[in-house]
Amino acid sequence: MTQPDVARLAQALRELVSVISRETASHRLSRTAAGTLAALERHGPSRISDLTRLEAVGQPAMTGLVQRLEASDLVSRTSDPSDRRATLVAVTDAGRDALAERRRQQDAMVAARVARLPPDQLAVLDAAVDAIVELTQEDHDQPH
Repeated sequence: MTQPDVARLAQALRELVSVISRETASHRLSRTAAGTLAALERHGPSRISDLTRLEAVGQPAMTGLVQRLEASDLVSRTSDPSDRRATLVAVTDAGRDALAERRRQQDAMVAARVARLPPDQLAVLDAAVDAIVELTQEDHDQPH
């Protein structure tokens, strides 16, 4: 058995992610907004400083994003019980719904592309599902 070309595989996966991002960029949520809502969904209410680290953006950019998300009722802010000077940002039900809709749209777009593959290539992707899922679990909160 020949050694897999990891660099080629990495490039192909990066390109797939780029296509998905590009094709969903015109939807309601930007990639950073969706990432921020997903982080809040995973971790619960968080300080803006924690969100800047998770999303690898500057504090002014995250503050502006949170203000826009709050104006759209996708997040809410409350006082941090451990430090009244700080606030916690939490995803709202509307934010969860918007994130779920974006995920459905992305899934449908990927499914349409996958469905066009010939059966032998589809079988190869099907066999790789567990490995792909594993890739999504490692270093889940590392900067993008």
